[in-house]
This record gives sequence, C-alpha cells and structure tokens, in this order.
Amino acid sequence: MKTWIGTSGFQYKEWKGSFYPEKLSLPKMLAFYAGEFPSTEINYTFRSLPSEKTITRWAEETPDDFRFSLKAPQRVTHFAKLRKCGQAMNEFRQAVTGLGCKLGPVLFQLPETFTADAPLLADFLDSMPKGLRAAFEFRHASWFADKVFDALAARNAALCIAESEELETPRIATADFGYMRLRRDRYTTDEIAERAEFIRSQEWKEAFAYLKHEDTAAGTGYARQLMAALE
Repeated sequence: MKTWIGTSGFQYKEWKGSFYPEKLSLPKMLAFYAGEFPSTEINYTFRSLPSEKTITRWAEETPDDFRFSLKAPQRVTHFAKLRKCGQAMNEFRQAVTGLGCKLGPVLFQLPETFTADAPLLADFLDSMPKGLRAAFEFRHASWFADKVFDALAARNAALCIAESEELETPRIATADFGYMRLRRDRYTTDEIAERAEFIRSQEWKEAFAYLKHEDTAAGTGYARQLMAALE
C-alpha cells in the first residue's frame, strides 16, 4: 500500500518559526512543504477554479512522487447539492488536468444540513468525468447507511473517514483507496499509532490521510508521527 500523508493546506504564515523558517516567503512554502510531506489537501479549489498558471506552478514546485487532493467546488456540493453538475464538474476536470499523475482524489465535503439521498449520490457518481477519483465527507449522520455505502462501493468512491470533536465517520472501506481526515485538536502517540494500524489493516492500494491545520502547526507534527508509525 502506498500512503500519502500531509496536512489540510500548507500556505500558512502562522507556521513560520515552528514549521517553516522564520524568513521563508509565502511563494517558497510549497517547495519546502513538499520536502517534508508527500501530499497536501487543497481547500482553495472549494471557492474558485485554479488558473492554469497556478496548476503549472504546483506541478513544477513538487517532486514527481507528490499528490494534491483537491476539495470539490462549493457550487457542486453546497449550491447545486450534486444536482445537474455535469458542466461544473467538466470545467473542474479541465482546470486541474495539468496536475497529471499528481492529482489525488477529489474531496466532496457536503453541508451539515444536507441529508442522505442515495439515488442522487449514485446518479452524480455515474455522471462524474473520467479520470477523477471521489471521496465523500458526509457531515449529516443520515448518510451513514448501507444504501449509501453500497452506492459508493459500486462506483469505487471512498467514504471519507473523518473525525473531529463533533462527529466521527464509521470506519468503512468502500473503494480500493482510503481517505482520512484527522481533525481533532490533539492526538496522543497511542492514538496516532492506532490510526496507523487501522490504515495498515486495510486492503487499499493507496491511503490518503490529512491532519488538521491550525496556528500552532501541530498538525505537521502529528502528520510526521503518522508517517513514522506507518514506516
């Protein structure tokens, strides 16, 4: 199994002096980050499509063995709520094509008020552009049902295994890859080791796991611990 560990985002000036060198400029953060971690989760794509220049820069400033997981546009997940999104998803696919093999899964983070609709989910997945892998983070508990898991599994889409102080997703594998978002503020060494053991126990071809970002850059430390536990 290939594991891709990192943090949700990387360009935080608050990390200077703790993770980044104090005098490192914002434009140099990605290259520095990519020297420490093999992957990052990008939130920027939630609000707007990245320009060709941005995609080219991301690709050029990272090594070949690096992956970007991108958050799906809010106009798909929050405005249209997965309905009639063919054009929006095609535009998204075209915008990120330049990442090539560095493109990881696309994270569809649904609103907390969006309740389960398995047929809608199935229809949306059937209309997804070729070449995109989907992971779904459901934030309403009604989605945690067999009919939803079956719809994901039938289309090799991953249930995003997310955990925070507010909600914890069931640990159910629905695809040949895994996607985890470890969003708690604090983790003990034993808790990180347990997450690593869970990842090792799966039959995934690849596993993507992202730690929460915050002002203290603690997530980078937890990500390093997870990488070490998986070695």
